[in-house]
Amino acid sequence: MELVAGIDAGTQSLKVVVYDPEGRSLVASTSAPLQLTSAADGSREQRPADWVTALHACFAAIDPAVRSRIAALAVSGQQHGFVPVDAAGEVLAPAKLWCDTSTSAECVQIMDAAGGTARTIALAGNPVLAGYTASKLPWTKTHRPDAYARLATILLPHDYLNFVLTGERFCEYGDASGTGWLDVRTRTWSAELLHATDPQRDLADCLPRIAATEEMFGITPAAAAALGLPASVKVAVGGGDNMMAAVGTGCVVPGRLVMSLGTSGTLFAFSDTPVVDPAGAWAAFCSSTGGWLPLICTMNCTVVTGQVADAFGFSSREGDRHLQATPPGADGLVMLPFLNGERTPDLPQGKGVLAGLDTTNMTPAHIYRAAMEGATYALKYGYDAFVGAGMQFERIVLTGGGSNSAQWRQLVADVFGLPVDVPAQSEGAAFGAALQALWALGHGRGDAASIADVADRHVALDPLRSARPDPARAEAYATAYARFLRHLDAITPLYRG
Repeated sequence: MELVAGIDAGTQSLKVVVYDPEGRSLVASTSAPLQLTSAADGSREQRPADWVTALHACFAAIDPAVRSRIAALAVSGQQHGFVPVDAAGEVLAPAKLWCDTSTSAECVQIMDAAGGTARTIALAGNPVLAGYTASKLPWTKTHRPDAYARLATILLPHDYLNFVLTGERFCEYGDASGTGWLDVRTRTWSAELLHATDPQRDLADCLPRIAATEEMFGITPAAAAALGLPASVKVAVGGGDNMMAAVGTGCVVPGRLVMSLGTSGTLFAFSDTPVVDPAGAWAAFCSSTGGWLPLICTMNCTVVTGQVADAFGFSSREGDRHLQATPPGADGLVMLPFLNGERTPDLPQGKGVLAGLDTTNMTPAHIYRAAMEGATYALKYGYDAFVGAGMQFERIVLTGGGSNSAQWRQLVADVFGLPVDVPAQSEGAAFGAALQALWALGHGRGDAASIADVADRHVALDPLRSARPDPARAEAYATAYARFLRHLDAITPLYRG
């Protein structure tokens, strides 16, 4: 009986799941922590070698009998990261990540060279925002000239792990659309934006080829031996973590809305046509399944609730009791949770703000609630842009670590006024990668099933973790959200400079 595996290289950990398609169950799930290096200038970096070490640790923790039955796998990876490698495939510098805001000035420089923000969106469908891959290239040219001089290929985190597994340098449309260089309407690299990024060099020579969704690659003998896998294992193209989470939650047909509560928060929906906002209110990404994935990203989600819990000496797993002990709106306490700067709203130099403290609400429970509410309100801010553009949704499918919190599930239902469902497989990105591998394996063998067919067959909801809006709390949350927006309006001029 064949199995498939999904690898998710995130910011805080790398996870591996092994799925039994016939039994429709996970037979293994492992994870290994990852360290993040931060600096006061907004730099957020990791060593790609640590991803490989974590990958080896995860597979080593899986029963060899299970590993021997894996027929195919795929990688999900944190988007936007910049992994510079030389002609021999050696990594030249630490990887700058999606949450790195040290390149804000380079974003402006690229867009100015391209003719401004509106022109940039016209060229690619997206502005170049802090964290996007494009801005990391000129930063590297200035701050790491030796790495820039030896640069042969620009890889994203998921691309790099695919390179480790297969020895091949390739990317795919979903993850590529998060670089800032891909014209999402035509699915081609924008020559003008590449030139605006670096007029002294043809960056097209540094970009890997874009692989088709259905392509599969052989694993190298060295990688198979290191991971304890059969030499016959096939590697599917995989994709960015949000793109794989879309597969793992069934968001592969129009009309479905997914919210991911992870280190970052995301809100995305599938479309069979490009969905570009002329003002850049959302990310107009491609999906990894042949469509498009309009997406809202906030840079501060579980990272904020986790940091508050650490500050007060309790585990975020205990957070639900603090929510139960405090009322909606946290008795007037407001947190703008922009600890890492922010993408939605676009405040890369933003900082966290705690406002409305008084003798009643200055407690760990209130501050924890304010953090969770603030992270949720930031996503609501992005959702309002979707709705303002005419998008309509009937429910939210919730994934990511935050979806394990019953109180957070209810909070989302109450704030958005929509029913919330949670897939039975909580690791949406890793599970989505496994399903992408399953589909590609079948496709290669002549199976005509679409990725939507595969998702429909294997993505199940957990009825015990559903939440429905409570009208009794709607007014309190509406008042608290309006208060959040007023504070956001007040601080925006301060952090935009």
